[in-house]
Amino acid sequence: MKIAYLLGSLNRGGTETLLLDVFRNAKKNNLDAIGLFRKTGVLEAEFLNSGVPINKLSVGNNLMGYLFRLRKFLIENNINIAHAQQPIDALYARIAGIGTGLKVILTLHGYDFNEANLGQKILKYIITHTEANIFVSDTQRQHYQEKYGLTYEKQHVVYNGVSFDKLNTTQQMTPSNQMVPSPIRSATSSRELNDNLRDELQLSTDTLLLGSVGNFVPCRDQLTLCRFLRLIHQQKVDFHFVFVGKRADNVPQLYEDCYNYCNQNKLLDKVSFLGSRNDVPQILSQLDAFVYASDHDTFGIAVVEAMAVGIPVFVNDWGVMKEITEDGKYATLYKTKDEGDLVQQFMLFLHDKSAYQAKAKEAARFVREKYSIEKHIEELMEVYSG
Repeated sequence: MKIAYLLGSLNRGGTETLLLDVFRNAKKNNLDAIGLFRKTGVLEAEFLNSGVPINKLSVGNNLMGYLFRLRKFLIENNINIAHAQQPIDALYARIAGIGTGLKVILTLHGYDFNEANLGQKILKYIITHTEANIFVSDTQRQHYQEKYGLTYEKQHVVYNGVSFDKLNTTQQMTPSNQMVPSPIRSATSSRELNDNLRDELQLSTDTLLLGSVGNFVPCRDQLTLCRFLRLIHQQKVDFHFVFVGKRADNVPQLYEDCYNYCNQNKLLDKVSFLGSRNDVPQILSQLDAFVYASDHDTFGIAVVEAMAVGIPVFVNDWGVMKEITEDGKYATLYKTKDEGDLVQQFMLFLHDKSAYQAKAKEAARFVREKYSIEKHIEELMEVYSG
């Protein structure tokens, strides 16, 4: 059974990060995969070195020509299943695979809230013309199933997976005195191992280093975090906050609103906008706490990665965040878009850090078992075999 993974671009984002981890772990998990992308991006070199063959096939100005080339690719590579990551690619595969017995599977990584009229029409058609649809959380599945009246049997929830090896930035001694990666960050280990970020930002060891990871796109709510930072600054908390994530060219206002807010409230010496980074695991391991705000994320890979390194995590009570944190058992939930409630929760953390750090260690064990890339691939294989 050979699977062709169809991607749009190879820019850095949640979908691309997930697929890169899948590709890197495909061989050892007996996944026979090949990749196909339409547009290049900053992750192209990493995909080319992932261990899975990957090819570029651009649409260009001739859609019919692209569909014929796609059909040829699918046939020549003996593809059994085309696994699309966007509705448009599922539609292309459906058309190109006519008469070949090709199965088309679509993963919905986002919601349909901001789809343009054409995008809505494509989604409405293709979501009922696939062999299976995959959702990255049950919260997301319920939305689509209710809105589009989907047949229950063809809808599957496969949680996103994380390759936790890349997060093992600390080490511990085994009884045999061999050094092995530690799955959980201790309260001091990251500073003992690597103070690169603090050095980069010229911070003292007493300053709380806080942060959030995610591009400035509509599914996120970094502006609530900015308002939170203004409030804790007013309470004389010694902190520095890093936003890791790029300014999206198609919605630059989301980034600009945050930057301007911080500028107007004299926070720029307390806040750093780091842009897109390739050292996110190292950054996470150096944070004292991770703070996140979602408008309508469908999963939250960044939240899971933060939980996995064993740092306290604060996230709003959006449905999927409640789902992946077991209703706040493994992270601290605050009311969505309520920076005042977030401040209250955060001040409790400041008064009893040890309790929150103990909870964070339990969270790391939990997510490493439930959201591993190995489990993700295993569940994908079950869908493929269905």
